[in-house]
Amino acid sequence: MTLATLLMAVAPTVFSPGVVSSAAHDSAPAFSPDSRTIYFGRSSGTVSFILTTHRQGTGWSAPQIAPFSGVWTDMEPAMAPDGSYLIFVSNRPTVAGDEPLDGMINGEPQPRRGANLWRVRRTPSGWSTPERLPDIVNSTPSTYAPSIAANGNLYFMRPDATTHKFRLFVAEFRDDTYREPTPLPFSHGDVSDVDPAVLPDESAIVFGSGRQRRKDIDLFVAFRKDGGWSEPIYLGDTINGPTSDAEPRWDRDLHTLYFSSERLEPVPTPIPAGAAATALRDLSGWNNGQYNIWSVDLGEVLRTGHLPL
Repeated sequence: MTLATLLMAVAPTVFSPGVVSSAAHDSAPAFSPDSRTIYFGRSSGTVSFILTTHRQGTGWSAPQIAPFSGVWTDMEPAMAPDGSYLIFVSNRPTVAGDEPLDGMINGEPQPRRGANLWRVRRTPSGWSTPERLPDIVNSTPSTYAPSIAANGNLYFMRPDATTHKFRLFVAEFRDDTYREPTPLPFSHGDVSDVDPAVLPDESAIVFGSGRQRRKDIDLFVAFRKDGGWSEPIYLGDTINGPTSDAEPRWDRDLHTLYFSSERLEPVPTPIPAGAAATALRDLSGWNNGQYNIWSVDLGEVLRTGHLPL
C-alpha cells in the first residue's frame, strides 16, 4: 500500500468537543509524559491564554488557566519529552516593568503582539517562574511555535530576514546551551512554513505550510533521511480539510497527531428528527468554523514513510 493510499484511509476526529475544543480558537495541545494532563492555547481576537485540563475517566476536566499564564498573551505550549520543562510563546516584556513586545508578521507591524519563547521548569511545588530563552533563540520579537526533541534540540519558526515569510529553524542543545539556530533544509523562506512538530527521536516532523498554494495553511510531513530531511510530503485531502490546518502536536504514544483545523463537522439536511438540539449545541459550543483540535492516528504512515507516493 502506498503512502498516498494510507493518507486517504485515515480520517481525523474532533478532540473533546465542548470541553477542550470550544467556541474559541483552541490549539497546540502539549501532553504530560503520562498523557493525563494537557496544556493548550485558547484565544480570541483580544486575549490568549494557556489552559490546562486533566483526564477524568474517559473525558477531560473543565480547562483552567495555567499557573504561569493569565496576564500576558501566551500561546503554543510545548512539553519536553521527559516532562521536566515546558516552553511557550508570550508577548510579556523581556525586562519586568517594560511594555509588552511589539512584533512583525509577514512584514506588518504587530503592536504589543510580539512573541518570544519562555520556559517554565517543573519543581516539587509546581511550575517555576517563567524564564526567557537566550537571545540566540529569541533574536527577533516574532519567534513562535516551539517543539522539543528528546535531546533538547529546539525547533521553532521565525520570519525570514528578506521575504518576511516564516521559516522553520532548529537550535541544537549541547553542553546545556543552545547553538546558533539553522533553517531546516526544505524551508527556504519563499513560502510560509509554520508550526513544527518533531518526534522526540527527530525521525519525522509535521508542519504547516502555504506551499500547496490552494488554501491558507496545510499539513506536511518530512522524514529523517541520511542525516538530513526528505522533501516534505503533503498529508492529503483527508487529513487536510477544505480550510486551514495548522498547529500540529504529537501525543505521547508517538503516532497520534493532534492539530487545529477550521473545518466544520457536516450537519445533514434535512436535519433528522430529534437532532436539531444537538446541532445547535455544537454550533454554540465548537462547530462554528473557529480552530478546534482534531486528532488522527498516523502509525501506519510513520511506519511506511519511506514508500513512494
